Amino acid sequence: MIDEVYMARALQLAKRGCFTTAPNPNVGCVIVNNGNIVGEGWHKKTGEDHAEIQALKIAGSQAKNSTVYVTLEPCSHHGLTPPCCYALIKAGINRVVCAVQDPNPIVSGKGFNLLQQAGIKVNHGLMMEESKEINRGFFKRMCTGYPWLQLKLGISLDGRIAMIDKNSKWITSEDSRNDVQIYRAKSSAIISTSSTVLSDNPFLTVRWSKIQKQINFLPNKKLLCQPVRVIIDRNNRVTPKHKLISQAGQIWLIRHKHDQNIWPSNVVQMILPLCQKKSMLSQILLLLGKHEINNVLVEAGGIFSGALIKANLIDELIIYIAPKILGHNSISFCTLPGLNNLKDAPTFTYTDIKRIGNDIRLTLMPKK
Repeated sequence: MIDEVYMARALQLAKRGCFTTAPNPNVGCVIVNNGNIVGEGWHKKTGEDHAEIQALKIAGSQAKNSTVYVTLEPCSHHGLTPPCCYALIKAGINRVVCAVQDPNPIVSGKGFNLLQQAGIKVNHGLMMEESKEINRGFFKRMCTGYPWLQLKLGISLDGRIAMIDKNSKWITSEDSRNDVQIYRAKSSAIISTSSTVLSDNPFLTVRWSKIQKQINFLPNKKLLCQPVRVIIDRNNRVTPKHKLISQAGQIWLIRHKHDQNIWPSNVVQMILPLCQKKSMLSQILLLLGKHEINNVLVEAGGIFSGALIKANLIDELIIYIAPKILGHNSISFCTLPGLNNLKDAPTFTYTDIKRIGNDIRLTLMPKK
């Protein structure tokens, strides 16, 4: 029972990294000696101290003969920072309790072996699912090559996202739109399409001022950065004049060929060959995975949303439902051509239902 208490604290610390650690996982660490917490740490950003190193620095000499609680297997390789395992061994740690083995093949199991060879007792598996949950994107990318994909939708009671003239400002409430900023901030990338850019001319950036309460704990706001904005633009319809181009942060235009426009340095044209739509969607996600993108938020129209659902590429649906009815002469949130039988309908399971202002936020996952 005592182990669970300290691991729960380590998980609490790990969650602090949700806005800043990508592409690294969120990791928390607690060091306990004689029943007292003598050191704590959490990983803040790639290239900075890992959670174990932070906790060891605070613990100092009190780390000797202590127990370390850490949410992910300590690293055993030289990357941007030295291996945590060697620091734990040098500090004279007696026991390591770890939530889950690192899925990264560079580390996986090697950290545990190194610690055990040094005479340190290792227990792992405590609160494993909770640790995986806060690193869903990292685990999925390491295991499959794909990032974790969330599809966000703002709809009316009758499942509509815009009027027939494409006017959609605003269906959902300001509270819901502010809530979306949290999902954006936790994402490594935001995917949209040229159709959405042309119809809405969005910025697709995180409005940090709207989530001050959630980020106030950060010691340095410079740790924050905008997600990569990925625009599916097969026919080169996006131009340097669109609003999102003027905003800070990387922009990737996914195209079949380059254009001759002069683009700012933060804009990259990524060329993918012509192929079937489902294959193209998979290619895009694998491309993001290769660029170490863990978590992706999709904000797009009904055609692209439907294509992702039909291709079984969605990991999670986030739907904001406003108490409005737009009628049949409006645009549906999802286009699923070829769906004629009820038995073939995509089916989801509710994981959360919450009221956000005057709206309701539904969180769903594909039914297995």
